Amino acid sequence: MAILADENTRVIVQGITGREATSFTKDMLDYGTRVVAGITPGKGGQRVHGIPVYDTVRQALREHPADATVISVPPALVKGAVLEAIENGITLAVVVSERVPRKDTIEFLEVAKARNARVIGPNTLGLISPGKVRLGMAGGPAADVRKAYMPGPVGIASRSGGMTTEIANLLTTRGIGQSTCIGIGGDPVVGSNFLDLIPLFDRDPETKAVVLFSEPGGVVEEKLSELVLAQKLSIPIIGFIAGRFVDGMPGVRFGHAATIVEGNRGSTKSKIEMFRKAGIHVAESFSDIAEIAKRYV
Repeated sequence: MAILADENTRVIVQGITGREATSFTKDMLDYGTRVVAGITPGKGGQRVHGIPVYDTVRQALREHPADATVISVPPALVKGAVLEAIENGITLAVVVSERVPRKDTIEFLEVAKARNARVIGPNTLGLISPGKVRLGMAGGPAADVRKAYMPGPVGIASRSGGMTTEIANLLTTRGIGQSTCIGIGGDPVVGSNFLDLIPLFDRDPETKAVVLFSEPGGVVEEKLSELVLAQKLSIPIIGFIAGRFVDGMPGVRFGHAATIVEGNRGSTKSKIEMFRKAGIHVAESFSDIAEIAKRYV
């Protein structure tokens, strides 16, 4: 069972005529995703890989009902694109665009929360439910996705889009399939993070364990540990925290824009301590992820 999206999810692509979106739209179609329409203002009437293009979301949804959108537009246009989608009833927005102004992100996330819509990203490669659906560009071409991902009982949530695929490939090579795999986005402010996603995995009867890929910076992991303890979440969680060397380099950025360590807060040491306190498994090496996951599948 997938969380967020499955084989029945109908998808629109905002910015579909852009080079990046044209490419990943083909990859989504090749994977079997039900892309029903695209939107690029001023280019209505065109087709991209056979998908009809409309000037507005409202026009597209009038002809092609949809549940989700993948947004790939210039940073300054992202807020308007997300709001347009939400105001027309879209309940899941995957924002692959990078360099979105933080103020804009905060504003459209407030609207999404008020409308009970979910946002993944910005600056995400997307999500994959193996064998069912792919939203965005995670994993590359469809043939590569089929090699790296396989259906199964382990969820993945990662602060790195590329590492989402690396973890899936590690599990697949060990014969362990995945339920839903999500790159949450690398920006300082994103829609759905570990705090939002772990309860969804916990409620999914077919997800038996979840792998988290974390980095230094931010306090989401510490807050997740508190959530696990407070709500007594039962799903096994395996945490791998990259960049432990950053703990000795306060103020240094590592990886994503969201990654900056100030004192002990957000350090890998703090995250590991909190994970262990909450009963979250800490993988000491990358290969340990699969060894721990085997206990639960």
